[in-house]
Amino acid sequence: MIDLASNRRVFGEELQLFRESTRRFLKDHATPYRKEWSEKGVVDRVVWDKAGAQGLLCPSVPEEYGGLGLDFRYHTVVTEEMVAAEADGPGFSVHSDIVTPYLMRHGSEQQKQKYLPECVSGNLITAIAMTEPAAGSDLKGINSRLTQAEGGHVLNGSKTFISNGQLADLIVVVCKNKHDQRLSLVLVERGMEGFSRGKNLDKLGLKAQDTSELFFDNVFIPDSNILGELGNGLQYLTGELPQERLSIALSNSAAARCAIANTVEYVQSRRAFGSAVADFQNTQFVLAELDAEVSAMQVFIDDCIERHLQCELSALTAAKAKLLASELNCKVVDRCVQLHGGYGFMLEYPITRAYANARIQPIHGGTSEIMKHIIARELFSPSHG
Repeated sequence: MIDLASNRRVFGEELQLFRESTRRFLKDHATPYRKEWSEKGVVDRVVWDKAGAQGLLCPSVPEEYGGLGLDFRYHTVVTEEMVAAEADGPGFSVHSDIVTPYLMRHGSEQQKQKYLPECVSGNLITAIAMTEPAAGSDLKGINSRLTQAEGGHVLNGSKTFISNGQLADLIVVVCKNKHDQRLSLVLVERGMEGFSRGKNLDKLGLKAQDTSELFFDNVFIPDSNILGELGNGLQYLTGELPQERLSIALSNSAAARCAIANTVEYVQSRRAFGSAVADFQNTQFVLAELDAEVSAMQVFIDDCIERHLQCELSALTAAKAKLLASELNCKVVDRCVQLHGGYGFMLEYPITRAYANARIQPIHGGTSEIMKHIIARELFSPSHG
């Protein structure tokens, strides 16, 4: 298996044992079930319990809430090793890197005490619900409504393309206040009256990760389930975007490196016209170019990780990382499929599955077009120069 930590200064020796234990865990408890989970469209919940017991979930949650109190590099290790192990089913990254930080930073003390220990153990699986049938990257288009009621509020609306949607026990739902049209975040729990799930969506890639439609029909949201302050949802979402987009970027960088490693191995064993495919200059030049580009990308991603550890990663830099890494991953897997020939079209090969999984990357977490808009807005701002 490829060593994703090789020659990277951001990872010290203290993380190597954690990386090795993560790798062993995934080899034993995830990789063997990839095909089964892909056919079912969902993973077994038991893998969440085992991951929690191993310390792989939400490692940065403070010790007073049941976590390990570690830094974001440990999240990075889990994400990268999951890519290397083809463990694309368990939505650990959504749970640990995206949803739990909302609870840590904006939750009340009561909410933290109630939810965070369960998030760490894997007893409680989380999701975040932003996208709607008519609103994707455009948060202003959200139509889910929150109406004030006695003792709380009532939520109505629907969401789609929600990762962890089938398994989630707690969902951070983005909605609009009916009275002032400002965004708010509310916590919807499994079993709440009026909350239902649609079908598990059949996707091009990431087959083992459940992705769902969610419906809210007069769901009563008690005041205790409002996350942060009403009307501050946009501020909260904007504040968490750098980590979310960095997480996506580093998974893309890892996926591209794995694609190259798998292809190097394949072309050395595959023969054409009496020679190994690896002996052809075209093969060598294609892979050399891709490796150089991915190596440069890795340096940028690692710099972003170091900035994030110092709380200095801007939304602009994270947008650049997400844009470049997701687009480069798509380029890499496309070229690597070509080098596999007809076998690159067969799902039994890792490169084919990587090709299918890569296509969502320039879309989710903010499309490439949105990332370009963020970058261009800064370029043409009066203060730029």
